Amino acid sequence: MKRVMLVTVLALVGCQASTNLDDVSADATVGGGLPKGFLWGGATAGMTIEGGLTDTFTEWEKGTYPDGRPHIRDDQRSTVATDSWNRFDDDLAVIEALGSNVYRFSLEWSRLEPRQGEWNAPAMARYREWCARLRAKGIRPLVTIQHFTLPVWVAEQGGFENEATIPLIEAFTRRAVAELAGEVDWYVTVNEPNVLAVQGYLDGVFPPGKVGDTVTQTRVIATMLKAHAKMAAAIREVDTIDADGDGFATRVSLAHHVRYFQPASHDVLDTAIAGLTDDYANEAIPRALKTGRIFMDVPGAITLDEQVPGLAGSVDYLGLNYYTRDMVRADLGSASLSQLTYRPNRQLNDLGWDLYPDGLYSFLVRFSAYGWPIVITENGIPDTAGTQRSKYLVQHVAAIERAVRDGATVAGYVHWALIDNFEPIEGFHARFGLFSVDTTGSLKRTPTESAAVFKAIGDRVPR
Repeated sequence: MKRVMLVTVLALVGCQASTNLDDVSADATVGGGLPKGFLWGGATAGMTIEGGLTDTFTEWEKGTYPDGRPHIRDDQRSTVATDSWNRFDDDLAVIEALGSNVYRFSLEWSRLEPRQGEWNAPAMARYREWCARLRAKGIRPLVTIQHFTLPVWVAEQGGFENEATIPLIEAFTRRAVAELAGEVDWYVTVNEPNVLAVQGYLDGVFPPGKVGDTVTQTRVIATMLKAHAKMAAAIREVDTIDADGDGFATRVSLAHHVRYFQPASHDVLDTAIAGLTDDYANEAIPRALKTGRIFMDVPGAITLDEQVPGLAGSVDYLGLNYYTRDMVRADLGSASLSQLTYRPNRQLNDLGWDLYPDGLYSFLVRFSAYGWPIVITENGIPDTAGTQRSKYLVQHVAAIERAVRDGATVAGYVHWALIDNFEPIEGFHARFGLFSVDTTGSLKRTPTESAAVFKAIGDRVPR
């Protein structure tokens, strides 16, 4: 009974009155209300832009589901992706054109250590060169150590299903950060542990493609949190150089994905399951980062409760990835105990996601109670027609400004994505970029209408 009461309260918090950010127009003047020194830039990941890779996701691209459908929409392959491994000059020009002071990108473990114990020194030198060139332009590199992909040799040993992966990724982190220490202060250890686990073990649309396995899904999240703790400690031990002169040699976090869950009706069961979903998907990870205790509960499947040495105090800020809201309808016959939908008569993006800036405001206020500054490490919209992104961007910056006025500590905004990229389910069909990319020909980067809006907002941010 206490558990039901708790999740009911959590779900009802999500039903509080909207702050009416939907009413903010696309031409509203925003940006000036952000804090001085605010980080402002775009994000990518190696798997989505580099090309020329062999890892768990490029292997996944080649496969099909049991019904014969290809794993990637229209059987697309990343191949060269946007060829950013060879076109950093083009990407740097985009970053500069947007007036950015930060750029988030990831290291490709499979490129740097294609076989266990074999180190690709020229590739590491190239990553370091990228960081040095960014810093020379006044742009902070925000480096993600692990963004979804694993080398095939790690996956063959069980990946994050096997806790033996923890010392492997710790060693990789230690070696890579030793190379970057003089150029990088801002780090993300792992990207979206909950997404990698849910997509790979519940929905079966990421490798290894398992379906309905909530037990392994939960254990994978826990293993990734344990890996994060070891990686964070390694980063702080190896990188003692304050590259940007702000008094901190390192600022470490992970990137936590959140979705705003609300009950689909006033039914008690919908409300309870919405609360359970919120606790599992949204609250469990920051709670674990604060307390050092991983507690995750899927009734009838698994209750995981474990204290992890080094987890408490492992982050200097909270990386937050936010895109959308879901309405939760109880379905006790499904592995997730729910079905997700959206409110009628809402504007949706190309992937059918609700455009809901109030959710970002809510999370910023809510998670500020943990005491960390928050950096929005991803926020964006797939918008092939180019009709929604400018308004989406303005409304979400307005949400940040409102949260700051209401006491949230927000240190930065990093937009997904800098350029169109190869998405791990949709391929090139989901167009997230502030700059579009001709992915069927020249790979030329061309500014979208939203690029000018992004630049204008950035120009107003107090520097």
